[in-house]
Amino acid sequence: MSVFGKLFGAGGGKAGKGGPTPQEAIQRLRDTEEMLSKKQEFLEKKIEQELTAAKKHGTKNKRAALQALKRKKRYEKQLAQIDGTLSTIEFQREALENANTNTEVLKNMGYAAKAMKAAHDNMDIDKVDELMQDIADQQELAEEISTAISKPVGFGEEFDEDELMAELEELEQEELDKNLLEISGPETVPLPNVPSINLPSKPTKKKEEEDEDMKELETWAETM
Repeated sequence: MSVFGKLFGAGGGKAGKGGPTPQEAIQRLRDTEEMLSKKQEFLEKKIEQELTAAKKHGTKNKRAALQALKRKKRYEKQLAQIDGTLSTIEFQREALENANTNTEVLKNMGYAAKAMKAAHDNMDIDKVDELMQDIADQQELAEEISTAISKPVGFGEEFDEDELMAELEELEQEELDKNLLEISGPETVPLPNVPSINLPSKPTKKKEEEDEDMKELETWAETM
């Protein structure tokens, strides 16, 4: 029997023959915790009631007060016992939950191991190495083909590089000469010389004389 078969048993979900499953045991423990929690609430109320009764009777009825205190002590003792029981049950439930989780994890790991083994049954490491080498060879061949295709091909036409350069320089010189002619422009025609005779100035002096005559005439008219 395999290690997983020993761990989980042939029954699959049972911890033992006829025994409860982990889920059933965990649920039972939770039910017990709930019952004890309700019992705790009941005892806490009873303790409060007995304490109130003891205070009420006080020194008026010592016998009744003492009986109430005794009942209070018994309830407190039961409450302490329930607290301890709840702690034990809680610890047991958590341990069982962890064990159940580990069981499920191991089951899944076992299934995964079987699936991986089945996937590798048809694989041979030598064939894998051979396949990877074939892939590398094909990639190298593809690179060589790409390099060969990218090289320029003249198809038998060969030219002298020196002749081509000389022709190119000649074309450049012709273009340069043409540009220089366009910049210099056509021949300029000589213009006639400017005459050296001075032109008459603007007749401003005659106007000033006329203004002086008008002033004299106005002065003479005023003296009359």
